[in-house]
Amino acid sequence: MADEKNPPAISAISIKGFKSFLDEQRIEIRPLTLLAGANSSGKSSAIQPLLLLKQTLEAPFAPDSLLLDGPNVRFTSARQFLARSERSELSTEFFVMIEDSRGGSLKSDFEATTLSVFLKSSVLIDGEKEFDLRVGRNPFSKGVYKVGGSRIWDARVTRDRGFLGLEPNSCETAFELLEKRSHYIELVRAVIHVPALRGNPARAYRTSAVGSHFPGTFENYVASMILAWQTARDFRFQSLRSSFFALGLTEHVRSKAIDATQVEILVGRLSDKNDLVNIADVGLGVSQVLPVLVALLAAKPGQLVYLEHPEIHLHPRAQQALATVLADAANRGVRVVAETHSPILLLAVQTLVAEGKISPDKVMLHWFQQDARGATKVTSGEMDQLGAYGDWPEDFGEVEAAVDNRYLDAVELKALPRKQRAKK
Repeated sequence: MADEKNPPAISAISIKGFKSFLDEQRIEIRPLTLLAGANSSGKSSAIQPLLLLKQTLEAPFAPDSLLLDGPNVRFTSARQFLARSERSELSTEFFVMIEDSRGGSLKSDFEATTLSVFLKSSVLIDGEKEFDLRVGRNPFSKGVYKVGGSRIWDARVTRDRGFLGLEPNSCETAFELLEKRSHYIELVRAVIHVPALRGNPARAYRTSAVGSHFPGTFENYVASMILAWQTARDFRFQSLRSSFFALGLTEHVRSKAIDATQVEILVGRLSDKNDLVNIADVGLGVSQVLPVLVALLAAKPGQLVYLEHPEIHLHPRAQQALATVLADAANRGVRVVAETHSPILLLAVQTLVAEGKISPDKVMLHWFQQDARGATKVTSGEMDQLGAYGDWPEDFGEVEAAVDNRYLDAVELKALPRKQRAKK
């Protein structure tokens, strides 16, 4: 029976052979997980294998290989994401391992051919049981699988949308494996993805279905989600308004059905709830943060929400308030993974820990750097009760301090008499 207080969730991702991940790196997923680092250091790449699996599962057809070009990530060739060695040799394989909060894991090894990326083998661990499946490039060839230490050859290993299984009715293990594999399929399908490029605000949005799963990227569902909550008088509608107000953006937001196929989003300019305008007529920050707020409210405990730069186009004061919104979702049990370049957001999270508004064991910060080889190295830090990380790589704060010092030096130099400036 499922534990409603502690639902299963993705607790870590390990990657090797993907983009700049030349060496295996493990990214632990806490209720509030922050990904930080310089541009092109590997932050987005850490989550992209998970998104590849998500869009493959959601494809309208049933591909045997990974769907490379989809709504969540877009590649046209495996060469674009396979890692290169120190001698610039292109790898032909990569792996991703998903760990769940119950202690199990699923490791998937992929191999690239000229046109496709196929799943070559997978190892699923559940308690004391280990399912080890391997198959050749030909999807119709028989493979080998092991359960524990027993090797079995007579059942066909099948590929199914980025996951391996056993041909139905071939053995008793096939059904047991299908049940255990479906757990990971559900975790991946449930991922909510709010991309960094969320589009310009539109005057009307297509009506979409509203449920617990959101195929593709999340911004396509926002208008219909708000309308559904508003119509049902769902508490999340009021929570959304409260979040907007806390960010200092607006006190009023609502959706309105234009016809059977279109919905518009209206926001308030002033405190008067009747003074509503189309979202296209207000600042860009409103339309960019709206998918973030709705996604966090829509997510269930255990569900992973991946936010790419949630602070984009927000005033510093709003960035600070956004930390509380992220922490509230994490305290509800949602797994929030936020990729950010905002030192204000990071410091605000530290402040919330110091104030006791979120437990330090619910927060994890991963700092991404590249070494001399161009390989990504992930440094992970846990907070103490004061919200401090301890020893840490070069942080945003140091960059800000350097810029401040440079400015003050320039002002001081400008204030000197011309002769003294010349000597400087």
